[in-house]
Amino acid sequence: MAIKDLLKKPKKEEGEEFVEIEQPVEEGKVNVRIETLRDYIDTDRIQQLVREGNVVFLKIKELRNRDMSELKRAVDKLKKTCTAMNGDMVGVDEDFLVITPNFARIFRGRVI
Repeated sequence: MAIKDLLKKPKKEEGEEFVEIEQPVEEGKVNVRIETLRDYIDTDRIQQLVREGNVVFLKIKELRNRDMSELKRAVDKLKKTCTAMNGDMVGVDEDFLVITPNFARIFRGRVI
């Protein structure tokens, strides 16, 4: 069975009715968002997501290729927000930043 077979919607049999049920938010779950930093103005949206408790994987390649000084300004602004709220931020490769709220830490090395 291929993955595409798993993703197909089941056929609705005649006479069947479905009722959508709203999924309850489970305690202890953390939202992980994948966002793109296209312009400096996007930093406000990213800051808000982190303040709301989301872990953000931020794609920075597009802005890095277009305007390095604007990228530096945006990263500085996000870094100040992380510091102020006791969050964490790290660069992954050259294309991503990972930004976490205060309840999460990014592991940077091995523990002995």
